[in-house]
Amino acid sequence: MKSLFKFLAKLNKALLPSFTKQQLDLAKAKKWQLAVIGWRYYVTKNALDQ
Repeated sequence: MKSLFKFLAKLNKALLPSFTKQQLDLAKAKKWQLAVIGWRYYVTKNALDQ
């Protein structure tokens, strides 16, 4: 299972935008941006913790 999350983390890094590099303010983020941030957090957390 950990290898799946590691693969997803690499895929996320290649395909999804990085909002920290864009200095996005979370208070002003749109719903889809918050969803992307949440997804990336979930995948990263599971790739590291398991």
